[in-house]
Amino acid sequence: MTEFLKEYDVIVIGGGHAGIEAAYASSRKGVSTLMITINLDTIGFMPCNPSVGGPAKGIVVREVDALGGLMGRVADKTNIQSKMLNTAKGPAVRALRMQSDKVEYQLEMKRILEDTPNLDIEQAMVKELIIENNKVVGLKTMLGTAYKAKTVIITTGTYLRGEIVIGDIKYSSGPNHQMPSIDLPKQLEELGFDLVRFKTGTPPRVNADSVDFSKTAIQPGDNEKHAFSYETTEYVEDQVPCWLTYTNTSTHEIIDKNLGRSAMYSGVIQGTGPRYCPSIEDKYVRFNDKERHQLFLEPEGRNTKEIYVQGLSTSLPDDVQRDMVHSIAGLENAIIMRNGYAIEYDAINPTTLWPTLETKLISGLFTAGQINGTSGYEEAAGQGIMAGINAACKVLEEEPMILGRDEAYIGVLIDDLVTKGTNEPYRLLTSRAEHRLLLRHDNADMRLTEKAYEYGLITEERYKKFCDKRNAVQNEIERLKTFRITPTQKTLEKLQELNSAEIRDGILAIDMLRRPELSYENIMYLAEDDTKLARDVIEQVEIEVKYEGYIKKSLQQVEKLKKMNEMKIPKDFDYDDVPSLAIEAREKLKKMNEMKIPKDLDYDDVPSLAIEAREKLKKVLPLTIGQASRISGVNPADISILLVFLEQRRGRNDE
Repeated sequence: MTEFLKEYDVIVIGGGHAGIEAAYASSRKGVSTLMITINLDTIGFMPCNPSVGGPAKGIVVREVDALGGLMGRVADKTNIQSKMLNTAKGPAVRALRMQSDKVEYQLEMKRILEDTPNLDIEQAMVKELIIENNKVVGLKTMLGTAYKAKTVIITTGTYLRGEIVIGDIKYSSGPNHQMPSIDLPKQLEELGFDLVRFKTGTPPRVNADSVDFSKTAIQPGDNEKHAFSYETTEYVEDQVPCWLTYTNTSTHEIIDKNLGRSAMYSGVIQGTGPRYCPSIEDKYVRFNDKERHQLFLEPEGRNTKEIYVQGLSTSLPDDVQRDMVHSIAGLENAIIMRNGYAIEYDAINPTTLWPTLETKLISGLFTAGQINGTSGYEEAAGQGIMAGINAACKVLEEEPMILGRDEAYIGVLIDDLVTKGTNEPYRLLTSRAEHRLLLRHDNADMRLTEKAYEYGLITEERYKKFCDKRNAVQNEIERLKTFRITPTQKTLEKLQELNSAEIRDGILAIDMLRRPELSYENIMYLAEDDTKLARDVIEQVEIEVKYEGYIKKSLQQVEKLKKMNEMKIPKDFDYDDVPSLAIEAREKLKKMNEMKIPKDLDYDDVPSLAIEAREKLKKVLPLTIGQASRISGVNPADISILLVFLEQRRGRNDE
């Protein structure tokens, strides 16, 4: 009989970006939470580049913040440079990116977590999960201490059987030479989880004093004040620049001569990348027509000389890394402070997860972050906050939160993971989001704050502030419909100055705002209107008015897709009759449709099957998977569970 030291509602394994958001979310829900991490000093550690955000990723950070998370708030407070990307393009692809002081980021994260009610933090390594009747009931640490838990969230990042690789040198390690986790992945295998080997990597860090910045192009931050968090009111203004340089033919020759010594190309690394995040070797091989590749020299903080060479991720041997670095303009005499390395680690097949991020195999067990085959701090945070929310909801017996593809990039991310897995390589890009005009950087609060409030994730004060903003936007759009801009001499001169067509009659202000070349400030000037609104309100008004037609069309597409998802495929449907259907798709659909269900199958033996689906299947007794998928009340997740069970059963029978 296991003797437990203490019982918690939620235990989070790991203190990285996923673990932080998971623990903080569940504690905000009011349930008792424990975070266990290998090293308290590495809570919120950035083993890769010291930045947050970027295309699509920056929108995820905003969504995490709208749900009450920490990443955006801490990035704002510890940033050393901020820049809004894609400003010359439409609002659907704009995104904020911030360089952070990586040490200050860690310290601030740790400080907040230590002060969070309902949250305990402990330094320990988890040895095993305690499972009873396919349900997690607790865990045991390497020191033998056992904790009871109603739910457990695994956010172990790249620590599971982690191995660092530099050239032909390979040794057991977590990121940045931390201790790896060995026992836990072994147990996950024994429990039946499908584990795969993944890899990721980092570039060398060089000493700033050894860099000749005169040979590089300075990349300052924006003059405009930016923030990820809707709660940020104070801005860091003394920004630190980055610098731009490039690889060249000499660099590429060095790589070419030593490809056989690269861990990836020598066969030392067997794992695949979790997403399109290529090493410099990979970029050279795949894009060998390019004469050069961009490299950004990014300071790791205000109080360190370390410079992160963004774009030079590598697993080449030490001597080759030095030659390669020294071939680059500005880095001829650079001193390498940390070598670049690749890291291999275990990850689970994310198709074995529910959309809540609870595992299908073990009730009450959730996973989030790189263990699910993703990469990136932002993706980890997005999964972490959802796992934390849903673990707490399970404890409280509340409805889980599942974000749709039309509601959030987090919804796109998780839906892609649990339905498609990571075989195509997984990417988080605006091009992958079919509703990207609805999922903008500017409107994350409009999309998610109401839901966050319903789930008890934000304060009453914050919700009231949001409601005031939402009302201000709506009221101003309506007000713009009530007055006209007349063709006075002053107006005509200003329109000419702005390269906008002149007007002959009075025109509604809202119609003038629809002109792409005119801003809200321009309209107020033309109308001689001194109305003062907050910057974020003006931004919303402009986008809602200028893109009204496109937004309406996107919303119509969302409704159309929802109706399509409810449509049933006829029992006698012949896929051969569908013109232009890809051969592979045709064969897969036919195979699934024709897959036999054994007559003696007891649906009570199928674990994790929804109660409604179980009752419907027992009543109908379908002969094939195709028939089962067409039964009302049997959803795609139930079909996935049934498929997995039948495959496992077939495998046991073949033995």
